[in-house]
Amino acid sequence: MDFLRWLFEAQIPVGGSALVLREVLGNIFGLLSALGGMRRKVWAWPIGIVGNILLLTVFLGNVFGAAAPATLWGQAARQIMFIAVAIYGWYRWQQGRQSSTQRRAIVPGWASNKVRIALIGAMVAGTAALTPLFDALGSYPPVWADAWTFMGSLLATYGMARGWTEFWLIWVAVDIVGVPLLFSAGYYASAVMYLFYGFFTLTGFFVWWRAEKRERAVRGTSPAVVAASVGAVQ
Repeated sequence: MDFLRWLFEAQIPVGGSALVLREVLGNIFGLLSALGGMRRKVWAWPIGIVGNILLLTVFLGNVFGAAAPATLWGQAARQIMFIAVAIYGWYRWQQGRQSSTQRRAIVPGWASNKVRIALIGAMVAGTAALTPLFDALGSYPPVWADAWTFMGSLLATYGMARGWTEFWLIWVAVDIVGVPLLFSAGYYASAVMYLFYGFFTLTGFFVWWRAEKRERAVRGTSPAVVAASVGAVQ
């Protein structure tokens, strides 16, 4: 109990203000998860779940002692979503590693044009549908930005679980909107981490792209065939 009390109350002084320790730790676990994802390591999923749990308590500021000036319902809800999708991704990657002769958790591939259109449609429609809901719950404005980051995070995490290389680009779209939102809401640690993620996700995209090209060269197939085979396996 003493440890939990310390964890919920601990802050890191920065200049004339302070950062919530749980927010810093949650983002560190998130970064470790992203590094594991770029290397296609199964441990990326459970590490990410730990970070999600910590950040969930942060973004529900009013529920857990006003950890920050504003409650972001979209940011909080997406932590729950992360945990649910991470369990799915953890299972899929673990199955992939067990069935692969080279012990690879996932083989990167490209989504089909049909899937890409569906992802864009889901991003736009989901943002439009969730904005009034988050607004009614009292989420920090602009509410559409909170909804955008939620939908983008959902699609990106699902894309990672499926092995679609494009999921890194979805994260870039999330960061472009999420960084200004978090800064304005007072979540400075998360905002700085998101800013770093923006550059990191571009690196991850090219790492997976090269991995997909190497796999395609080994198989002697076209990108379309690799994409189809990835979808069939998963």
